[in-house]
Amino acid sequence: MIARDALAQLPVRTALPALRAALDRAGSAVLCAPPGTGKTTLVPLDLAGLTGAGPRRRVLVAEPRRIAARAAARRMAWLLGEQVGDRVGFTVRGERRAGPRTAVEVVTTGVLLQRLQRDPELAGVDVVVLDECHERHLDADTSAAFLLDVRETLRPELRLVAASATTDAEGWAGLLGGASGPAPVVAAAGVSHPVETVWAPPERPVRPAHGLRVDPALLTHVAGVVRRALRERTGDVLCFLPGVGEIGRVAGELAGVDAEVLQVHGRAPAEVQDAVLAGGDGVRRVVLATSVAESSLTVPGVRVVVDSGLARVPRMDHARGLSALTTVRASRAAARQRAGRAGREAPGVVYRCWAQGEDGRLPAFPDPEIRVADLTAFALQAACWGDPDASGLALLDTPPAGALAAAREVLTAVGAVDAEGRATPRGLRMARMGVHPRLARALLDGSAEVGVRRAAEVVALLSEEPPRAYGDDLAEAWRTARRGGDGYAARWRQEARRLAAAVGEPGAAGAGEAPRGDGAGRGAPDDAVAGLVAALAFPERVARARGAGGYLMASGTGAEPGGEGSRLRDARWLAVAVADRPVAAASARVRLAAVIDEDTACAAARALYSSGEEVRWSDGDVVARRVERLGAIELAVRPLSAPDPELVREAVVAGLRREGLGLLRWPAGAVAVRQRMAFLHRELGAPWPDVSDAALLARVEDWLGVELGRARRRADLERVDTGAALARLLPWATGDAARFDELAPERIEVPSGSRVRVDYGGEQPVLAVKLQELFGRQESPRIAGGRVPVLVHLLSPAGRPAAVTADLASFWRDGYRAVRAELRGRYPKHPWPEDPSAAEPTRHTTARLRRG
Repeated sequence: MIARDALAQLPVRTALPALRAALDRAGSAVLCAPPGTGKTTLVPLDLAGLTGAGPRRRVLVAEPRRIAARAAARRMAWLLGEQVGDRVGFTVRGERRAGPRTAVEVVTTGVLLQRLQRDPELAGVDVVVLDECHERHLDADTSAAFLLDVRETLRPELRLVAASATTDAEGWAGLLGGASGPAPVVAAAGVSHPVETVWAPPERPVRPAHGLRVDPALLTHVAGVVRRALRERTGDVLCFLPGVGEIGRVAGELAGVDAEVLQVHGRAPAEVQDAVLAGGDGVRRVVLATSVAESSLTVPGVRVVVDSGLARVPRMDHARGLSALTTVRASRAAARQRAGRAGREAPGVVYRCWAQGEDGRLPAFPDPEIRVADLTAFALQAACWGDPDASGLALLDTPPAGALAAAREVLTAVGAVDAEGRATPRGLRMARMGVHPRLARALLDGSAEVGVRRAAEVVALLSEEPPRAYGDDLAEAWRTARRGGDGYAARWRQEARRLAAAVGEPGAAGAGEAPRGDGAGRGAPDDAVAGLVAALAFPERVARARGAGGYLMASGTGAEPGGEGSRLRDARWLAVAVADRPVAAASARVRLAAVIDEDTACAAARALYSSGEEVRWSDGDVVARRVERLGAIELAVRPLSAPDPELVREAVVAGLRREGLGLLRWPAGAVAVRQRMAFLHRELGAPWPDVSDAALLARVEDWLGVELGRARRRADLERVDTGAALARLLPWATGDAARFDELAPERIEVPSGSRVRVDYGGEQPVLAVKLQELFGRQESPRIAGGRVPVLVHLLSPAGRPAAVTADLASFWRDGYRAVRAELRGRYPKHPWPEDPSAAEPTRHTTARLRRG
């Protein structure tokens, strides 16, 4: 019997006529309805004609998570007074409860993608509802793009609804409406109760979250806030935490509280999820949940929300090929959604575990996955859809070009796409397996080597990371899962069976992609099997020990296994399945890996194998050798006795540019030539060349070309005549080089007959000369064609500075008297005439002058 009283209480019912009219008129609509209004449950039932209004239709509802899909189906079946599987059913990966009478089927967005690839027309489906589209999961965005393509080309009568509690209504309306104009937006008012905000930051600063690490001090604080909320408020408490590990930690700290502590997350057993969603039986409850409870689920009885302020999202480090979940600050939009759970049934309160002043600095909305996540699976879906570069897909956000290019490289390496990016038959098969393309490759190729069952079991471990209690050794985790009776082990067995069934013919791996063989590995021990499958999935992560407990992966990233007791630390080779790189860390942290040998590494990652001559600058000299590599890992090295001269030349140039001109010898004469050239470039410009370090390194071939052709090692550079080499840069072609000594003379002849060196090392050229040698000279010397006066440093008879001038006539007239008065008594043997401008210049003493 239909629960009409419950249906009548759902606020979204008032928006149903407008929604039906919008779909009749435009074929698509955006439904904005706050949490708790019934958009997930009443709307599909109404559109399917199961509530007595409108014609009978078949409705497909897409949810972002398995737990939400199951919960929505159960709620709708309860409203109809039926069991799940009759007129309302669900399908998630590995589980289907639907029958011939099913009119409303709830599926995950991943399942929807699989159906669209197999049957683009969605035969028999009349309406598709994309629920919680504000969360911007990649599968949901991709499904929307494919559905719009289907409406445009195959099924114009297919109706689409984008439903969300809070969303970019304008953006989705434009996307769904396409060229014909925006789709209608239908809004449903919710029954919202006031929610009081209590700011509850930690008393002491906590370390920011990074990677999967959350400061234990923050989790202790969150547990304390939950205890405070239990003392200060009534009703059940819903506490938001970023992940399963943090939920377990806080649950442990809440031991002994006067309430039932429940844990809700994607990995929780179905019976636990059902118990949470069914409501309490008079016993007060504390529900510890991930973001799955933000909008996809309704938890009855909640009056209090405790928000840790953290969320876990996918991120991709394309440079290192590491994809993992990362802990981030939750957005303000997510914080509003979380707070709203406290006001679903009555006035409530939210305790926010951060300071009010921090709130404005939070991101406004979460990042769409398409901007930050690994796009390998998306790229394969697009290729199988016939749009390899995704340029024809209607997406709210364009995928980043770099991320898409990296994804295509992976797909090409595993044989999923051809050189033009089109899906191969192997790629089509991989796309239908419901796992990441890397894991699909490992499943297909591993089955041919070790058998379908064993390959499927290891891939199932890799598709959902085992609990941390299983350890970091993949083979040991495999054995633990076999023995285990926990929720993870049950899900693992179910997934392994599904994957084994998906393989079909085990020998149908793609040509050239897997280690070929006769299946000799089928009798191999578990450790070898786990290592091979992991290496097939992540060939760029095979790693070899490099001392001090560290490893180098084929990708070039360093890696370090876990604690001192880890068996992995003693292995020569590893196949790294899961790794992340903490902020500011030099190496990635290995969280799950298997021990392998070199043959397995080379077989699984043979696309990364290379062999050839390498001539490069390394450790301050030219290194010439023949190297066999597996990516960044050097397998074998032999010195080269007669390397290619051109490669040597390139290595020498690279060394010069890396280490600078200090590799060359710069005697005083060469330094002087360079300074004179720099002076002319500064004062006269072209055609006099720039001889700064950067300019010389940029033109190294122009002035060191001959010497570079002869250089074989660093010592050869030290023998280069740098002065003669620099002279090649003088403007010989214009004839100006002939005036070099005239415009920037090395020496200037003074009245005494001495030829004194000019110092060009400063901003102005300097002539340092004894004062008596300039007697009789009226003007200071000028160079650069008379444009630049030389700064004269007048020295005492002992060679010490006595005065500095750029205007000799002025000095003789105004400054000489003071210098004469000071120095005449100190140097009485030298001439100090009254009128130096008319005196005879000399290098000698007065007595010497008298002797002639």
